[in-house]
Amino acid sequence: MVFPDALGVRTGRRGTRGLRGTQRTLHASRSDSTLNDTLPFLAKGLALGFAIALPVGPIGVLCFRRALDEGFWPAVAGGLGTATADAAYAAVAAFGITAVSTLLLDFERALAITGGIVLLWVGVRAFRSRPAGPPAEARGRGLASMFTATFLLTLANPTTILSFAAVFAGLGLVGATGHGAAAGVLTLGVFAGSMLWWILLSGAVSALRSRVSPSALAWVNRSSGVLLFAFGVFVLGSALFTR
Repeated sequence: MVFPDALGVRTGRRGTRGLRGTQRTLHASRSDSTLNDTLPFLAKGLALGFAIALPVGPIGVLCFRRALDEGFWPAVAGGLGTATADAAYAAVAAFGITAVSTLLLDFERALAITGGIVLLWVGVRAFRSRPAGPPAEARGRGLASMFTATFLLTLANPTTILSFAAVFAGLGLVGATGHGAAAGVLTLGVFAGSMLWWILLSGAVSALRSRVSPSALAWVNRSSGVLLFAFGVFVLGSALFTR
């Protein structure tokens, strides 16, 4: 015989267990739904970050020279700086932080002039530099400075925010703007895609380092120095005379 009190206790326990099981099922369902909703943003961000990093510009020339002259890690440090700046601008566009984008665009000319001057300085240094020693000796030198240089040079072009905003709209990613999870995943994808390109480039170029003679490395330094200086002149000229 089962007493009413015991029956009530057993029924209550079964009800609690059933409620907890239902809650777990709902939580798992919501988690799966959130994951399925954000994965497309990650994939599109990855492709976008990789594509944006592909064009050869001053950062590409600088990282190419570092990979060939000093090895893999200095070039990766430079790529990390660029990928971080790209992700920062992507975040501003994805999260719709209009105050930040407006402020940066207001100082666009000053930032461009600063970036142009830095490119002139980097170009002169690259032209005058001598080939570094073996990669084992060069790995620990200037990683932080390389990261800082490429990060600031990339930030010196705030119109990148407008580019990201336009591409987001073209890819149908406007829904991510202002939506925390989607915007965050999209930004992470941009960073990962950009960083993937710089790792591949750094690895491919540094693999050729042992096959390049010191005289050829010196020629690469001079050539990259001329290109970087030319980029600096172009950026300065655009900032001073066409804006």
